[in-house]
Amino acid sequence: MKYIKVKIYTSQQGIEPLTAMLMEKGITGAVVENPADIEDLLSKKKEYEWDYIDKSVLQGQDQEPVVSVYFEDTDEGREKVQELKIAVMMLKSKEMEGVFGWDANLGRLYAEDVLVDDEDWKDKWKAYFKPAKVTEKLVVKPTWEDYQASPEELIIEIDPGMAFGTGTHETTGLCLGLIEKYLKEGQSLMDIGCGSGILSIAAAKLGSGPVLGVEIDPDAARTAEENVKANHVDDKVTVKIGDLTKDVDQKTDLIAANLIAPLIIELSQAAFDHLSDGGVFISSGILTEKKAVVEEAIVQAGFEILETQEKGEWCAVAARKA
Repeated sequence: MKYIKVKIYTSQQGIEPLTAMLMEKGITGAVVENPADIEDLLSKKKEYEWDYIDKSVLQGQDQEPVVSVYFEDTDEGREKVQELKIAVMMLKSKEMEGVFGWDANLGRLYAEDVLVDDEDWKDKWKAYFKPAKVTEKLVVKPTWEDYQASPEELIIEIDPGMAFGTGTHETTGLCLGLIEKYLKEGQSLMDIGCGSGILSIAAAKLGSGPVLGVEIDPDAARTAEENVKANHVDDKVTVKIGDLTKDVDQKTDLIAANLIAPLIIELSQAAFDHLSDGGVFISSGILTEKKAVVEEAIVQAGFEILETQEKGEWCAVAARKA
């Protein structure tokens, strides 16, 4: 099948506002190609032998961050491409107007589109995904890789497909670490924006009670369901297509949300309302420069901050419903 790939060139600072704009438009399947992430993985080659990539994968890579989105090559898809290009130009106008601060630099914000065959791109990213020990207990490995686990390690088998979440990014690692720390045996959990289902599967492997993964993107939800079954935790984990603020009416002991700062701010009150008394809200995907404003929103929703952990330019917050 033919697809239209839209590549949007930006900067390190521009990745978050650009992805936030895409999510506001209902586009959740974006692919972020960040040279800084690749260099970071290469720098860990000696430190973590199970999690590195070879320099050969850098050949032909863009030297500036690129956010890519795919549309079907149909009349409707081509119309969406043009709408997206206009939205990118409007984002550039906002930058010039100082909406993001007069010192903001969102990069070129240039969008180009090319026609591709799905066979050309759908498996290419697999070169970047290797087994990784992301917490004291949890090891995330792609379904196509071999890994010899030690007795104390819990293995999560993941095929991300069209969903976000391989476990190797700082945001996911931080979230998994906090789940491992605060989830008590038998407790229920909600995974908001569950993507590939990695957080839901991790909770089940760690001994949780019922887990509900909530995902607005049907393609990601299907991927999550497949991964849940592949990890043999479908007796605990249920995946639901929907929105926490509209489509979920139950309460839970712990909520995990690995999203972006604007969405976490928006969801903080709904998270408070859906937690049992004393429940814990774990949020990640927050740039350190947005830490204060996210913490403020979480506190205003009624939470007390338990801790904030940082890794690189990212941070994650654990908070308790008083």
